Amino acid sequence: MPKRKTVFICSQCGHEVAKWTGRCPACKEYNTFEETAVPEPVKSGEPRTYASTAAALKDIAANVAEERYPTRIDEMDRVLNGGLVAGSVTLIGGEPGIGKSTLLLQMSENFGRDNKKILYVSGEESAAQIKLRAERLSVTTENIFLLTETETGAVEAAVQNISPHIVIIDSIQTMYNAALSSSPGSVVQARECTSSFTRIGKTSGVCVIIAGHVTKEGAIAGPKALEHMVDTVLYFEGERHLSHRIVRSVKNRFGPANEIGVFEMREDGLKEIVNPSEYMLSGRPLNAPGSVVTSSMEGSRPILTEVQALICRTAFGLPRRSATGLDYNRAIMLMAVLEKKAGLNLSNYDGYVNIAGGIRITEPAADAAVVAAVAGSYKNKPVDPHTVIFGEVGLTGEIRAVSQADKRANEAAKIGFKQCVVPQANLKQLNIKNKNTRDNSFPRIYGVSNISELLELVLN
Repeated sequence: MPKRKTVFICSQCGHEVAKWTGRCPACKEYNTFEETAVPEPVKSGEPRTYASTAAALKDIAANVAEERYPTRIDEMDRVLNGGLVAGSVTLIGGEPGIGKSTLLLQMSENFGRDNKKILYVSGEESAAQIKLRAERLSVTTENIFLLTETETGAVEAAVQNISPHIVIIDSIQTMYNAALSSSPGSVVQARECTSSFTRIGKTSGVCVIIAGHVTKEGAIAGPKALEHMVDTVLYFEGERHLSHRIVRSVKNRFGPANEIGVFEMREDGLKEIVNPSEYMLSGRPLNAPGSVVTSSMEGSRPILTEVQALICRTAFGLPRRSATGLDYNRAIMLMAVLEKKAGLNLSNYDGYVNIAGGIRITEPAADAAVVAAVAGSYKNKPVDPHTVIFGEVGLTGEIRAVSQADKRANEAAKIGFKQCVVPQANLKQLNIKNKNTRDNSFPRIYGVSNISELLELVLN
């Protein structure tokens, strides 16, 4: 018999090659290629006919008022822009044990109270294990149906028999298609199973929620095509030794992306944090050199976080640099700007920068706070604990404008801060009635145009 043709597929990015190679030419990862059999081609015969035809865009009726299923969890509804859309497919990724199954069960309880039927498919745990977790989380609704199965055909049959409103797959790495020879969790299986569940959601109008594990780099395990196939992609972030968890939307076809929801992990499940700024600043030291509060935007929500810096004389020839919760290269760049433009001799000092609370800031609006924290630790001078600082710092030492400055400053006013240092270019845009400092209940607003003005203002 002729040998069946095989190809090698990268487990990280899905790149295909004819022969095995040690390094993927697309994503540059090592030892990620897996051998996969190529499906037999369809034999040519009579011309095929297709039922679908092209339609003019002006003749297509748009479903403006799509049906949504609210989760009754305010933080999740914020991330999902009001709830799940009927027929949508949502992918939730996170590390094992971070709380994905807990959140899905809590959402199922609320869906069940709204008379929605839920099919919970688990390929990792037995029905008894899920029952024990449900009792601990006080899940009592009778509208949840459990299915411990890993084959996609069995899931499709259960959907036809039960006719649920919502299907939860936990997790995609355990599912497999019997028509494929590869093992569960492989690139081909993950892609084909996700395609099957997507077809179920689009053809029957069922909401499909797929849970997936992430790799050590933080990306969802499997090919990147999984994120393109679904409608919404959520990432469950957080450290195991910290109590809070963050759900972040990186893709949403039915609402804005990059929204976050903040939760706290407790014995009885995940509890939403109504005021994340106040939660992140709890336990903050006052009048401590190297501690500065900044305001960052997470989607449409401003959150106040504490930037900490520690500058100490190095014991080695080459000073050490470390950044936690902040881009490492950007922290090094800001220290170089301080040394060049502010005259700080940091070449003989170790520098450590940390975003307290375990949150990660990716936007450059925290640059000014990092500069103030590093300079404060170097000079051993504290910044006023009632001051919030934000702004982007350039290589020439200028402080550039940031987006949504009014929301950032208003969040500081709501928490009770007395003054706010902003880029000079943002000063005219602020829509706050405290700019003339006539109302003591609102913070005083100061505009700075470079790091020299910033350090003179906050450290003198």
